[in-house]
Order: sequence, then structure tokens, then C-alpha cells
Amino acid sequence: MAELLSVVVTAYNSADTLEACLASARWADELVVLDSGSADATVAIAQHHGARVHVQPFAGYSAQKQAAIDLASHRWVLLLDSDEALPPDAANIVRRILQDPACAGYQLWRREWVFWRWQSPRARLNHYVRLFDRQRARMSGHSVHETVHVDGPVGVLALVLDHYGERDIAGRVDKANRYSSLQAADVRRQHAWLGWRLVAYPSVAFLRYYLLRGHWRAGWAGFIAARVHAFYAFLKYAKLHEARVRARGNR
Repeated sequence: MAELLSVVVTAYNSADTLEACLASARWADELVVLDSGSADATVAIAQHHGARVHVQPFAGYSAQKQAAIDLASHRWVLLLDSDEALPPDAANIVRRILQDPACAGYQLWRREWVFWRWQSPRARLNHYVRLFDRQRARMSGHSVHETVHVDGPVGVLALVLDHYGERDIAGRVDKANRYSSLQAADVRRQHAWLGWRLVAYPSVAFLRYYLLRGHWRAGWAGFIAARVHAFYAFLKYAKLHEARVRARGNR
């Protein structure tokens, strides 16, 4: 007998993307949406799709996702962001795996919408653990770039999520500003050689994103995204330096 599946989504003012997200997962045994107090039609959209909706104040990216996972009724969970959508073949692939899971968790690939186009199919895709046995998994606890930690073997599914993310440059720059502040405030990010990282790492981040990951194939969209990514790297270390200077001044 196949394992039952809960698809779990965290949302906040996600009306623009939640429709596609939930529609792509309507085949699941349960849809759970944890909302952070949206002022738009997010909750109404979730209810329209038959999701079990809960609302709680935002507790941080990792903690909010863990709270959503804990709300699931079933042991196996597929965790989605509200701006992600599953491909049409997801139901068959996931159901086949859940007939007799060989691993405690599974990674899914993800392609990115870059401002006005999809990343090139020849660019490198990111992959994340999204399908897992929740009794053997836990969110990492990171302030940003949170991940699912699995106690057991992890497999990889031939399944590619669509990630719509930020639809314009301003949105991506705003996200870079928010995320860099969270990382600078995280004491676990207290890197050595901060001065050298502040000077050199933004260029490294640009080259890695643009060349090694293949986003040069997306034309100007890829170039601009790589520049914003480098700016994010710069902000992260600049804000960490600022925090250190202020801490020394307080002493």
C-alpha cells in the first residue's frame, strides 16, 4: 500500500502564485497551507483548492516551515514554497516512489524564472530535499537558505519544480537586502578573513553564478541576475562588518 502524502505550503500575500502552486498539487492526499497573515486573497485561494488552512505570525523562514510540516496529517510530506509549481508528471513520479520508499528523503530539481524568461535548459539546476518522511527529517534552523535535514539516505527524483520567485529586478534587490540582513545577524556567519571576503567574494559569486552555473546562456537576464547575486554577497559581508564595528564601539 502506498504511503499517503501531505503537500505543505507556507504563504504570505501569495495570491499571484498560489493558484498555480496548489493546482499543480491537487492530486495529493492532503493540502496544508500555513499563512502568515496575508492581506490579499491567499487564504481564499487556499480554501478554494480544499487546503487545510492555518494562520500564525511569521516565526522565521525555517521555523515557519517546520510549523507547517508539523501540521501535516501524513508521514510523508512534499514541501513547496508558494511561488513554486510541480510539473504535470509529478503525480506519477511521486506516487511510484511512495509505493515503497527506498530513502528517507528525495531531492527535486528546480528551474528559475529570471525576470522575464526561464533560465536556459543548459544552465545548472539547483536541487533541494522536498519529499521526505517527516518522522526522519527536520528543518535546518538557518535564518535564510533553510534546508531539510534528513536522518537517512537521500535520493534524487527526475522531477523539476518551476520557481517563479521575484518577477522584476526591484523585487530581487529587495530580497537581497532582506536576506543579507538576516545572514549578517546570524552569529553562525561570523567568518574569518572578513576584509578579504568583503573585497573579493562578490566577484567570485558573480563568476560562479554567471559562468559556472551557466546563466550567461540567459542573455541580459542572466547577466543582471548574476550582478544582483554579487551585490547580495557584498551586502552580506558589508553588514557583518558594520555589525562588528558597532559591537566594538559599544564595548
